[in-house]
Amino acid sequence: MSINILGIESSCDDTSAAVISDGVIKSNIIANQDVHKQYGGVVPELASRAHQQNIIPVVDTAIKQAGLTPDDITAVAFTRGPGLLGSLLVGSSFAKGFSLAQKIPMVEVNHLHGHVMAHFIKENTDDINQPEFPFLCLLVSGGNSQLIMVKDYLETEIIGSTIDDAAGEAFDKCAKIMSLPYPGGPLIDKLAKEGNPDKFKFSKPRIDDYNYSFSGLKTSFLYHIRDNIKTNPDYIEENKADLCASLQKTIIDILMDKLDKVIKDNKNIKEIAVAGGVSANSGLRQALIDYGNKKNLKVYIPKFEYTTDNAAMIAITGYYKYMKGEFASQDIVPKARL
Repeated sequence: MSINILGIESSCDDTSAAVISDGVIKSNIIANQDVHKQYGGVVPELASRAHQQNIIPVVDTAIKQAGLTPDDITAVAFTRGPGLLGSLLVGSSFAKGFSLAQKIPMVEVNHLHGHVMAHFIKENTDDINQPEFPFLCLLVSGGNSQLIMVKDYLETEIIGSTIDDAAGEAFDKCAKIMSLPYPGGPLIDKLAKEGNPDKFKFSKPRIDDYNYSFSGLKTSFLYHIRDNIKTNPDYIEENKADLCASLQKTIIDILMDKLDKVIKDNKNIKEIAVAGGVSANSGLRQALIDYGNKKNLKVYIPKFEYTTDNAAMIAITGYYKYMKGEFASQDIVPKARL
């Protein structure tokens, strides 16, 4: 009998449900929330209300698209955190109710662990394109920038992390400085393809060990814009593509410099991977491919649908936790920080 895991992801503004059967993806449904665009960022109260409206139809669609019924589900996995508490409550509450109604176990999943585990989602039973342990994973998203040593499905070690802003946050905040619509990261990526990445120089922090910092870059970018629009009110519009290209190059350089430091200090690493929302950035993806070719390393880059918040990554993590018998109790509570 197949092990069918229902995954639920509701950490921020996307309501998602997915079904994975014996490690193979059967469905991955995502309901986006466009309401936040007019505010230039996610509004927590609006996000949680939208999750309440979306959760039932999203789960229903995911199960039906997988060709199953609720009675076929073996266990339900949900995002416990980190994320927006109101949003997390919607997903965890539904998971508890579903677990009780179907008399099946519940599995809690760390959202960031889920991003790493996205690399183990199989498209079919013949899919063997997964990293081999141990490997180094660069996790970059709106709220986190980490270098993670992945030793097994459920054993990871964070060896580097941001001490302030994350890479995705730097993208979005600099986009806001240029009055670009939210979310700004994808638009910067698009505009950067038309610009000169060496046109402008922005601050690169000097941080010890493998940790990251992006607050200095953000400030440097802000001051650059402020000083230049004093003399030319149309400065941003006239240099938008070059600004985006130069900003993107700086962020990628910061990320890759630390990754390179880890590789130099750990000669046994033969495989690297990237995960998280910023892993959808075309410049970063190409930089990793080029680096892998240069250093003779195997590089794993997730499909675009598994880069942003999605329930497939929660379901696959839940699958491996289920196999180890790591279940959650009904008194578990979500946490904004984990």
